[in-house]
Amino acid sequence: MPGTRRENISPGKAVRVVQKQDQRSGKLTEGVVARLLTNSPTHPHGIKVKLEDGTVGRVKEILD
Repeated sequence: MPGTRRENISPGKAVRVVQKQDQRSGKLTEGVVARLLTNSPTHPHGIKVKLEDGTVGRVKEILD
């Protein structure tokens, strides 16, 4: 499931995100959502989240 809709993402969900420095390579980082940082209902590049380990990135895939 793509991570462009805020309603699909909530704290505790397992996701794959792309970090700012990895946008060119497309490298994905897996983790669990701690906080949602994007306030709008949708975002074309993915909803920005903070993972439990402190990583910030845009959601590319929802694993749950």
